[in-house]
Amino acid sequence: MATSTAEWIEELKGISVLELSERIKALEEEFGVSATAVAAAAPAAGGGGGGEEAGGGEESSTVDVVITEVGGQKVPVIKVVRNATGLGLKEAKAVVDAAPGPVKEGVERDEGEKLKAELEEAGATVELK
Repeated sequence: MATSTAEWIEELKGISVLELSERIKALEEEFGVSATAVAAAAPAAGGGGGGEEAGGGEESSTVDVVITEVGGQKVPVIKVVRNATGLGLKEAKAVVDAAPGPVKEGVERDEGEKLKAELEEAGATVELK
């Protein structure tokens, strides 16, 4: 069952983003790791020069954007999710249908605030965690 890295990558190219997300969650559970922590730590490690939050607020520089309630109309919310995440229509609809749940995790606070405003304008109830 041993496959090369190239074969494995080719297989991943052929699956949907939703299926990839499910596989990542399964790997996280199996090995007790979190891909989100790695993704959130990467921008913080590269920043190095900004002294604004150097006093200990490094965790608060990134947030998770979470839809708590979709609201009356799903279509505008799905459009915002698609634009923000780059997901296809089916995957974006799955994210909205799974509410309450995260839309984007480990994003910079400014980007999170902007996405929250866009989602709220579309009719969703959103919080930053």
